Amino acid sequence: MDAVARFAAARIARLATVGADGVPHLVPLVFALDSDTIYSCVDHKPKRSTALRRLTNIAANPAVTLLVDHYDENWDHLWWVRVDGRAEVLAPGSPESGAAIDVLAAKYPQYVDRRPDGPVIAIHDLLWHHWSAFGP
Repeated sequence: MDAVARFAAARIARLATVGADGVPHLVPLVFALDSDTIYSCVDHKPKRSTALRRLTNIAANPAVTLLVDHYDENWDHLWWVRVDGRAEVLAPGSPESGAAIDVLAAKYPQYVDRRPDGPVIAIHDLLWHHWSAFGP
């Protein structure tokens, strides 16, 4: 399996953003890769606020990084994939936002049962980095 396929198959990623204050912020999230765009959304899972720092940070600085990885006690099975890109927050109800939710629902059945209606993060201009203990 190549690095992009490993990334796409992962169930969770960590999103790193940096705000206007220069402070990094890291959160786990669900995502889906659609061609050359990665989507995530603000869903119904409990959060302290709907004014999420990741959204504020993206508005201030669209450069983001996502990381997926696999750990195993057998270190010959270790790997990680990191993708850097430029993010934008799509307004709920926009055509791209609706299409993004469809892509996310194809990967996560929870979104079929309870379709998210919050903002969508779209990440473009993807630059891929990867490492694997067992080769490319």
